[in-house]
Amino acid sequence: MQPTSRFEATNPTQLHALISDLRWRAQLLDADILEEERKAGISDPKNLAYPILAQNLRARRDNLQVSIAILESRIEKRSTDWPHAA
Repeated sequence: MQPTSRFEATNPTQLHALISDLRWRAQLLDADILEEERKAGISDPKNLAYPILAQNLRARRDNLQVSIAILESRIEKRSTDWPHAA
């Protein structure tokens, strides 16, 4: 049976590499967030004076974390879907 999307045709090794890259990028964003908070002297995102750049970086990091979770769940699904494992 032919895969219905490019994702299904992707090698699990490539997915693991993509996840690793996304995790690395999330770590970079974490460092940038901490730096912006340090500069502003504010680490509470609920504070009205919280830096806008840090808010945007947090949103980007959160989106990466969601993407990572989705990719990991698809890898898990593929590993339990034994007919496609061959």
